[in-house]
Amino acid sequence: MIDPLINKLSYYMTLSEEEKQVLAKVGAQSTFVEKGEVIINEGERPDYVYLIEKGWGCRYKLLENGDNHIMAYLIPGDLCNVHIAILEEMDHSIRALTPLTLCRFPADAMRDIMENHYRLARALFWSNLVDEAVLREWLVNMGTRSAESRVAHVFCEMLIRSRIAGCAENDSFEFPLTQAELGETMGLTSVHTNRVLQKLRQEGLVTLEKKRLTIHDWERLKTFSQFDPIYLHCQHMP
Repeated sequence: MIDPLINKLSYYMTLSEEEKQVLAKVGAQSTFVEKGEVIINEGERPDYVYLIEKGWGCRYKLLENGDNHIMAYLIPGDLCNVHIAILEEMDHSIRALTPLTLCRFPADAMRDIMENHYRLARALFWSNLVDEAVLREWLVNMGTRSAESRVAHVFCEMLIRSRIAGCAENDSFEFPLTQAELGETMGLTSVHTNRVLQKLRQEGLVTLEKKRLTIHDWERLKTFSQFDPIYLHCQHMP
């Protein structure tokens, strides 16, 4: 099912029925992976480009001492490795943060789209550029913001991205990560992450219960975290 991808690309351009059919034809295969399963290892050249249909995944780097660092969350509509249609091998790894349903695009078919369907190639390139913009913003987040602002900024980003994926209800969305996983991403211990969440809750900004995040004061949270959604480049966001 490629609906999440079509929904995401529609925030950049309106796809024709023919273009949707091209994607549907090459993305007909679905597969399921368990939480914690590695989808792609660094150094591999996968035979498929993977689209997340349901669940959350992540990009991460594994260090020699066994530590790893999450560099991006992947949610419905996100392509895990579209760049593999051009590059020789993966320079990072992908794993499932929750049980995942993935749609598989044969790498050769993705290369054919890039070469023979200009508008689709442009839309997919836009998606990849947004991924790069998110990474740049995360670098700023990690390097310059306080722990509280850092976490709040990611919450703002994930609300917008969840809206794009059709996974948000008003200012509430699924946030299935443990405090340890959130802390791993933010460079914080589990104890520090817990304190940050308590402070944001006490300030009346958010609540996180039963793996669902609710933002109670969107404008205050944006101001508190210095969040500007321009880097998500969603021109048609209502």
